[in-house]
Order: sequence, then C-alpha cells, then structure tokens
Amino acid sequence: MARRSLRPHLNQIRTWVRQGRTDAWIAHQLEVTGPEIAEFKDKNELTAASPDDPQGAVAPEDVDLRAEDDAQIAAELEAAEAERKAEAERLAAEEAAAAEKRAAEAAAAAEKRAAEGGGDDEDAEDDGPRRRRGGRRRRRTGSSTTAFEGTFDHGDEGYGLWLDPAIADSAVYAEHWAGHRPVEVVIEDDQIIIRRAGGGEA
Repeated sequence: MARRSLRPHLNQIRTWVRQGRTDAWIAHQLEVTGPEIAEFKDKNELTAASPDDPQGAVAPEDVDLRAEDDAQIAAELEAAEAERKAEAERLAAEEAAAAEKRAAEAAAAAEKRAAEGGGDDEDAEDDGPRRRRGGRRRRRTGSSTTAFEGTFDHGDEGYGLWLDPAIADSAVYAEHWAGHRPVEVVIEDDQIIIRRAGGGEA
C-alpha cells in the first residue's frame, strides 16, 4: 500500500514540532505511524523551537499545549471511567431488583400452592390407596347397609372390581364378608349384583 504523503501538512507538522508535540501525538492526528513522522521530520529538518534557532520563534497562539492535552486526555479518561462505573452500578441495581422480584414471585407462588393444596393433601392422607384405584369417599345410607364407591379394572388378564378400602371399617363387611372369596355376579341393565357363593345364604 502506498504511503500517505505528508507534504501537504508540512507547515502544520512544523508548528506541532516547535510546540514540542511528540511523534506519536502527531502521527495520531494525521492517522499515520510514528516512524513516518520521524522520517518526515528528518528529511525536512524539523526540530523543536530553541533560543538558538532563528526559525524557532513561535506565534503567540502557538503555545505549548502539551499540558493542556494531558489534562484533556485525563479528563476524558476520568469521565469514561465514571460513566463505566455508573453503568455497572445501574446494571447491578437492575439485577438486584429483578432477583428480589423473582424471589417475591416464588414466595407468593409457594404460598398460593400451599393454600390451594392443603385440602387435597389432607384428603390424600385420609383416603390413602383409594385415590390410586379410583375409589372416593365413602357414604353411609343406613345403620346396617353401607354403600361404597369403586371402579372396574378391565385388564388383559381379566376383570376386577376395586372397592373403597374404607370398606374394611364396615361392621357388616367385617361380620359377613371378611375373608370370603367365592361370589356370584348378576349383571343387569342398570346394576350388577354380587352375592355370596359357596357358603349358603348366611
């Protein structure tokens, strides 16, 4: 790539050199490299101003701006650092607020689940195996007759009828059916009747 010609900037570079600007600073301003500036200064015999240099007189407006440049750069760096810290603090505050919101939502959800699930847990504890086999709460229709709910089990190996395990608490069941297995099943349109079999009409 062809090097950029610095000849059009001769007077400007001469002024900067007399002000004491560094090669790196001049190169940055002209978007070239430091060695290019050094080579251009050597070719054109550009040196900093000195009392013995008749060309060293600097116009009043061409004062040494190095201190001013340093102060400006320091101020820009300080402002950039302050902006970075402010942005970091803002992000940290937003993250803390979001975390607090998530924690509050989780606590509210847990409280809601506990409130809604309290009754179900109590029923589940009371009902025990009944929920697994489709049986529900028992209902009593009289002192000697007890009605229970149950569910059919239509399996590949046969058919069964699962009754509410609370049937074991029935005095009628305990007296007449506990331990008895043979039964006779009568199927009608609107009911299925189970009668004791193999043991008479006790």
